[in-house]
Parts: sequence; C-alpha cells; structure tokens
Amino acid sequence: MEKQTANDKILSYNDVVLRRSDLEILNGPYFLNDRIIEFYFSYLPSTFPEASEDILLLPPSITFWIKECPDSASLKDFIEPLHLPQRKLIIFPINDNDDVTAAGGGTHWSLLAFDRNTNLFVHHDSSGCLNKKHSKRVYKAVVAYTEIDAKYIECSSTPRQVNGFDCGLYVTAIARAICKWCASERRDYNMESLWFSTIEEQITPSLVSNMRNEILELVRNLMVKQENRVARK
Repeated sequence: MEKQTANDKILSYNDVVLRRSDLEILNGPYFLNDRIIEFYFSYLPSTFPEASEDILLLPPSITFWIKECPDSASLKDFIEPLHLPQRKLIIFPINDNDDVTAAGGGTHWSLLAFDRNTNLFVHHDSSGCLNKKHSKRVYKAVVAYTEIDAKYIECSSTPRQVNGFDCGLYVTAIARAICKWCASERRDYNMESLWFSTIEEQITPSLVSNMRNEILELVRNLMVKQENRVARK
C-alpha cells in the first residue's frame, strides 16, 4: 500500500485539483488557501443553474493576475476573453499578496463584487478596510471592461470575523449569499441596500464556522462520486 502524502491528488473538479493537504486545512482551524476558494467558487454556480450564465466567480489566481498585471496591453488580452460586459454579477476574491514570485502567498482574504444593475463595485472585508488598497487596484484594473463610470464603495456593515484565520470562509459565505440574492426574484436593486441586509442577517460567526464543515463534507462526497465513476470504468 502506497504511503499517503500531503501532495496526493484527492479530487479533480472542473479545472480544480484538490490535494490531501487541503483536507487538513478544512479540518482546521486554518487559513483557507487559493485552491479551496477556487474549488468552492467553481462549485457554487451549480447551486443556482437558472442564473449561472449571469454570474461570474473568478478564481483567486485570475484576480491576482489582474491586480498585479504590469501593462495595459497584456491586461486587455487577458480580460477580454472573460466577457465581463455579459455578466450581471462578478465576484473577485481579493488577497493581500502583492509578491508575484510568491504564489499562494498573503495573509488576508476579502471579496469585491460588481453589480451591473446598480453599476457598483462593493468591497466586503471581514477585517474592516484591511484589503482596501488591493481591492481598489482590482477595481481600477477592470472598471473599463465592465462599466467605465461604475462607482466603488466599502461596505461598512460587512460582518466581522472573530479570529485571525476565518477570512477565507467569510469570502465563501458572503459569495454564496450574494449569488443567492442575485438569483432570487425578490432582489432589491436599490443602491442603498442591494444584498447588504441579507449579509448582515445571514453571515454570523456560527454560520461561517459551519462553512468549513460544509465544504469539507462537499469535498468528501465528491471524492466518493469520483471513486465510484473510476470503479465503473
């Protein structure tokens, strides 16, 4: 029997490959890495198929490249295939890493969301404005490819994390709440409210803590399905 290692591949889902070390992170409590957030963002559209064409959840690696892209020509070639003008909602996971030589670096996650109906970029940071400069850099890089006169705000009512490692879980929980709001027929397109009250009501420390178990259980269930598919071949 082969010895298990942290680098073992345990799940291939869409274009995301999870490794055994990711299970250890989810067993936590630990800071979520890029792969886990990319996995959840890849999975999330399947939970609201009726709106999946309107919503784009970008993986952390794409958002990081947009933020750190050194020249406008390269940025244009990179962004145009994403078809941002066709999306009603775009979600960017923001990381405070600004070292292009340190893939997967950084110590804090937040979320930037663009809503086309109100022409507004909203930054949600569970540690206040800790990631504001990084979020503003993404906004400035993509605004010309969404709506050139789109405004940017910091959502001061974003629920705050109660420890130093759950920021990534807040990003996944807030992303899910925003996507459900967007897919709902009852959504309010008043710029004063948008999805803000939904997040204030739903995103609690206990819900965020449960997100870790939810994602872990999701990964395990998908692993079983993957193993069953392989066994039938």
